[in-house]
Amino acid sequence: MALERLQKIIAAAGVASRRKAEELITSGHVQVNGQVVTELGSKADPETDHVRVNGKLLHGAERHVYLLLNKPKGYVTTVSDPENRPTVMHLVRGVKGRVYPVGRLDYASEGLLLLTNDGELAHRLMKAASHVPKTYVVKVAGTPNEEALAKLRAGVSIATDDGKRVRTGPASVRVVKEAANPWYEITLIEGRNRQIRRMFEAVGHHVEKIKRVRYGPLTLDVPPGEFRPLTLKEIDRLKSACGIRVTSHHQSMA
Repeated sequence: MALERLQKIIAAAGVASRRKAEELITSGHVQVNGQVVTELGSKADPETDHVRVNGKLLHGAERHVYLLLNKPKGYVTTVSDPENRPTVMHLVRGVKGRVYPVGRLDYASEGLLLLTNDGELAHRLMKAASHVPKTYVVKVAGTPNEEALAKLRAGVSIATDDGKRVRTGPASVRVVKEAANPWYEITLIEGRNRQIRRMFEAVGHHVEKIKRVRYGPLTLDVPPGEFRPLTLKEIDRLKSACGIRVTSHHQSMA
């Protein structure tokens, strides 16, 4: 087999994301054939070289698993939680291979969450520039007027977690249910933390409920707390959507 970059080999083995793998290399936690390697450009042959991370020998590329989960509210989108709240990992027990969530949904948000151990796909999807549309249905306190909706569609200034101000990209917003507290469908290309809540707050409205119903080519079609493996067609379409060349067919499935 051809030589590959170390961080790619580590990500393919399901040990860590590619970015995390780079940190492991530069901090001296990776050995190739008994030698510590700290150079990021270093390459190895995953079939013949012995690659160890924290002293543990890697066993080739892990079978890739791709899952679509309907996250209920009251779960955190992390692998573990310091406050001991239930995490989405509790919902996917019994899956072969370690998966981790791509991006996040807030504790109080629900809906479509992708979990995988495909480090490259996760990395591409998490980049704000991946331009994979995400669609949410949102229940809002009070009825925003047309001017407020026009602002949301054009982009509004919101605070980020580190206190900076950013302008949101154009969004598609339409009413799905007229009521005193109406429901809207909103589609974003980017995905900042708590973005939808902050966008509606910027035009004077509190978001009561958020549910993600679509992510690129994927549509939410399982009950809350349930998950299913992606089909091969969905995996290909997701990869194409974020610019990964699709080769013929991969192992998949839970």
